[in-house]
Amino acid sequence: MADSCVEGRSAVAKALRELTAAGYYWVVKHQGADGRWYSAVHVYDMPQQVAPAADVPGSGRPDSGGPGTPLKNLEKEPTLPVPPLEPEPAEEGPVEAEPAPAESGPSPTEAEPVLAEPGPTTRRRAVVRSDDRTDEAVSVLFRVIRPEPRLRLGRAEALRLAPLVAGWLERGSSPADLSLALLQCLPATIHSAFGVLRHRLTRKMPPVPEARPPAVARYAECDRCHDPVPRPGICRACAGLGARQVAVGTGEAATRRGAALVRAAMRSASGAAAATG
Repeated sequence: MADSCVEGRSAVAKALRELTAAGYYWVVKHQGADGRWYSAVHVYDMPQQVAPAADVPGSGRPDSGGPGTPLKNLEKEPTLPVPPLEPEPAEEGPVEAEPAPAESGPSPTEAEPVLAEPGPTTRRRAVVRSDDRTDEAVSVLFRVIRPEPRLRLGRAEALRLAPLVAGWLERGSSPADLSLALLQCLPATIHSAFGVLRHRLTRKMPPVPEARPPAVARYAECDRCHDPVPRPGICRACAGLGARQVAVGTGEAATRRGAALVRAAMRSASGAAAATG
């Protein structure tokens, strides 16, 4: 019965139980002469408070029940379940509106096409397009989660997480940083690998690094003679704006004193060697 109806088996079984409780539907089991058990189904137009007899009609004319049992009205049309209404297919593309008659002036020959509003059936799910940035993010994500078998993802799920992974990479994070953020302290039971990864990628997203000013050299060198200058370029002497100043003779006193100390040390060393010899 359930195979020939639009409702499922549970709905049909529930309806039969309600009909049985109301007295319209009876199932009587009896054992035949050969020892086999049979089930007789009785359906009535009026509720019956007493179950029908379990006698099996013999061969010949079928028995219609006792004298007090009402007969089924064979001329009455049976009630059938109303089939579900099929949804009308939504029209896609532009829909041309009929031109309305103008109150004054000549009527337009052609009406401007009016675009139909997108309905539930005309909407399309957004598809993530793959590019170099997305491919790199997907590749890094698969390498990071490879050691953890509970975090297996499909290609479509990885593409949905690619913008978050790309955000980590743009902030200077490495695959090692992603591994620490995604694989440490995982729960014992993971019901959705996609949900866990999306939550951690969003919650632990590093901040955007601040833009640092370029480092300025403490000194610069002349492009020609390589003498130190206060700013990049050439010095005054190379530019012909002045003579080159060279400091000569400032270390003469220190040089004489150092030479004298060296000679004294050598003489003392040679005198000590001669005394011991």
